[in-house]
Amino acid sequence: MHLTRLSALAALMMISGLASAEVRIEGPVEFGVFEGPKAELQSGERVLRRSNEQIQATTEVPAKLGTKFGLRYQLLGKVAEDTPLTLLYFTPGIRTADGQRHDKFEVTQKLVPGAPQDVMAYEFTESHEVVPGEWRFMVFQGDRLLTQKSFTVR
Repeated sequence: MHLTRLSALAALMMISGLASAEVRIEGPVEFGVFEGPKAELQSGERVLRRSNEQIQATTEVPAKLGTKFGLRYQLLGKVAEDTPLTLLYFTPGIRTADGQRHDKFEVTQKLVPGAPQDVMAYEFTESHEVVPGEWRFMVFQGDRLLTQKSFTVR
């Protein structure tokens, strides 16, 4: 009886493993500062940006409003109902207007099978966000780390 339950459990695990595709990164991961408009922005101002902006490959990021930095990558094996991505942004400590300190932001992103590329980026749009130091970006699916990159904001 015990062996039958284990066999049934193993069969269920195999079936569920086949039902969910294993997402993986295909090709190189682009990283750095997104080349967008070079306007001098005030806190709270935003500029409409294109999704296919060139990326200047660097880990050094200028501490300036309007700077957008991060990763762009291509995922294979995406299935819409599969485990979503978890994007973790570790910061040197952003203090919001209400005085709260944020060392980490977490974003859940559904998989979009038709999207040719995926992006994890941060754009400085408020003065309190422009915090010098190490910023670390990590992309997970469930407990699997797909990619990560650290940036130094100066």
